Amino acid sequence: MRQPRLPFHHACGLVPPPPCPGPSRSPASPTASSTAPAASTSRSFQRAWEADPSSVDESWDNFFRNFVAQASPSAGVLRPDHPGEHAAPPPRQGLPGSSSSASGGCLASSLRTAPCSPSVRFLSKLQQAYCGPIGYEYMHIPDRDKCNWLREKIETAKPRDYDKDRRLVMLDRLIWSTQFENFLATKWATAKRFGLEGGETLIPGMKEMFDRAADLGVENIVIGMPHRGRLNVLGNVVRKPLSQIFSEFTGGTRPVGGEDGLYTGTGDVKYHLGTSYDRPTRGGKRIHLSLVANPSHLEAVDPVVIGKTRAKQFYSNDADRTKNMGILIHGDGSFAGQGVVYETLHLSALPNYTTGGTIHIVVNNQVAFTTDPRAGRSSQYCTDVAKALNAPIFHVNGDDLEAVVRVCELAAEWRQTFHSDVVVDLICYRRFGHNEIDEPSFTQPKMYQVIKNHPSSLKLYEQKLLGTGEVLKEDVQRIHDKGQAGDTETCRQAITTLPENFKPHRAVKKIFELRAAMIESGEGIDWAVAEALAFATLIVEGNHVRLSGQDVERGTFSHRHAVLHDQETGVKYCPLDHVAMNQSEELFTVSNSSLSEFAVLGFELGYSMENPNSLVLWEAQFGDFANGAQVMFDQFLSSGEAKWLRQTGLVVLLPHGYDGQGPEHSSARLERFLQMSDDNPFVIPEMEPTLRKQIQECNWQVVNVTTPANYFHVLRRQIHREFRKPLIVTAPKNLLRHKDCKSNLSEFDDVEGHPGFDKQGTRFKRLIKDRNEHKQVEEGINRLILCSGKVSARFDVKSSKLLIEKF
Repeated sequence: MRQPRLPFHHACGLVPPPPCPGPSRSPASPTASSTAPAASTSRSFQRAWEADPSSVDESWDNFFRNFVAQASPSAGVLRPDHPGEHAAPPPRQGLPGSSSSASGGCLASSLRTAPCSPSVRFLSKLQQAYCGPIGYEYMHIPDRDKCNWLREKIETAKPRDYDKDRRLVMLDRLIWSTQFENFLATKWATAKRFGLEGGETLIPGMKEMFDRAADLGVENIVIGMPHRGRLNVLGNVVRKPLSQIFSEFTGGTRPVGGEDGLYTGTGDVKYHLGTSYDRPTRGGKRIHLSLVANPSHLEAVDPVVIGKTRAKQFYSNDADRTKNMGILIHGDGSFAGQGVVYETLHLSALPNYTTGGTIHIVVNNQVAFTTDPRAGRSSQYCTDVAKALNAPIFHVNGDDLEAVVRVCELAAEWRQTFHSDVVVDLICYRRFGHNEIDEPSFTQPKMYQVIKNHPSSLKLYEQKLLGTGEVLKEDVQRIHDKGQAGDTETCRQAITTLPENFKPHRAVKKIFELRAAMIESGEGIDWAVAEALAFATLIVEGNHVRLSGQDVERGTFSHRHAVLHDQETGVKYCPLDHVAMNQSEELFTVSNSSLSEFAVLGFELGYSMENPNSLVLWEAQFGDFANGAQVMFDQFLSSGEAKWLRQTGLVVLLPHGYDGQGPEHSSARLERFLQMSDDNPFVIPEMEPTLRKQIQECNWQVVNVTTPANYFHVLRRQIHREFRKPLIVTAPKNLLRHKDCKSNLSEFDDVEGHPGFDKQGTRFKRLIKDRNEHKQVEEGINRLILCSGKVSARFDVKSSKLLIEKF
């Protein structure tokens, strides 16, 4: 039978075929070449041409004649029995249909014998595009325009390159992803967490995808995913507070007890939970992310995500389906094995179910729980099911961060251009077992011998950047230092260091030198540093912090110095604007207000009600002046939740104390706030941690804080609780600089070894034991003195005995 007379370029599959079915180009691996099927086809045309040159198309006849003339006789150009060289590496061992034998590599070998020919240059370009860390499958798509669009993106004259700043951003995101897993592995070594080790590039890939999608008009993204890597996505992509995630390792996933009310439920394991967040993008836009909660049944969440996305499109009048998008993350075993995957794909083009395309990311560990691919699927690739929908598939080496970013951006562009599904196959590995207490070497001993000695993707990318000479070790180390999420040491540089060319007032310079010494030694942390650490750690975790009021930038008592002024140029510098990498300009806001209490307090109250992941504070110049906003306290703050079921976490700082500034600059009228509290004085609250509901059931919190560490924790718990309550703080005056009003760093981050390590832990303390050595049970005690605030600071061992005698 004569071979079909097809033009050379169509037969090789190097450009899109006509709408009729044509040869498919499926890479054998993420680095496979598209020339393997082309070479196989060329051999059949070669044999036909040898038998009868007129039996093939004229373009094939000219092609073979030219190479016969150019190639040397020893090259074996047209010998069908010559094995040639592999135009692509063989398929991975163990997959159905794989083979380690050469498949028509003689064409690639023969082309290399004529280095100056256009065909050789053409092949070189194709190898550059298709034989790198990305394998593209799109020749199964029967649409010439789509194929041409992809080909133009892939076969570019010059491969896409990233500048230094962009690479540092990607490195920063990869460090956050890696250090998150390292921290969990160190802190909870035996806990199930289904870590992302081996696939850490998923996190920077998703972030870059979201940034690109936002640039193309996406405003809302609904995400569904399994347990693998979910905690990392929650913490680093959707920005769930890290302390909340950490608390869930110690039994904090169950809501506070009780059968009635708003805070009930059975709870679930930490790697099933969802959350939502308004995330700022690299391009200066904001995008709303929703991670849907899911059960252990793999892929069951897929249609739920698609339905939620469709509903968002309806309610936001997104008729073009360009503002709301769904993203589904899969495992390789479940993507090939679970029928709901195909059922969900099948909905993608139905008129009343379509969402304008879903981006699918397969975290391909190359092994299921213990099952090898040869036993888990019949197809060559786990993503082959997506070919039924004519979706393009991008296979990418998960160790190559820039390649992962490239395909993630390309997937976002495809979805926004053609409004159809697209698949990213992230080929990586699983460094540990199915969970962290599982032993994978029982069933995959050879694989895990290789994995044990394989460097992490972070290590590989750091080596690549340092090898170019464009990035220095100091740049990498600086990002590592910033990647210590939520740690007080991480924030030290930001709150104690000033720019080299900045010239502050000499007194302010001395203050910042003292602050650096406090953190360096771990001793003597004062009120202002405790507040700055609270703000900085919340900012690092992605929370918005806003402080306003009269003179708050410096502080009424010259203690805060949140905004500094260059003494020569007048230029302002705010240290807390430089805590996180690429920090948004308004993530931390500190602002002197107009001379108003009523309006400004009302403004901040409204601001605090919009986003629960924000710490909003209003500080009075003196606590006495709070009565200028009495209506706000009476009608809104103290009773708003009871009347309107609207919660707020607003913090009110009221300087309080008789410190020689007259009767109108002395009292915050603490008794008024206590009188307006609806806590029942005749009910002793439960103290069992799982049963405590005292604060949930009252209208607000009133505290007279005694130590800087307690102030640090009372601010942070405003964000990390699962409910919102107003917080009234009687802020100190003389305690701001009192020699006995100091805390050790160990009381902030629970690091043992600091002087005065506190055995009570680092939580907010409702009761602080005195610093004297006492037994657990004391005998002969007949009087107990309870005090707080500056009164407690006046007690010491000597004066306390005299004071007791006077009672």
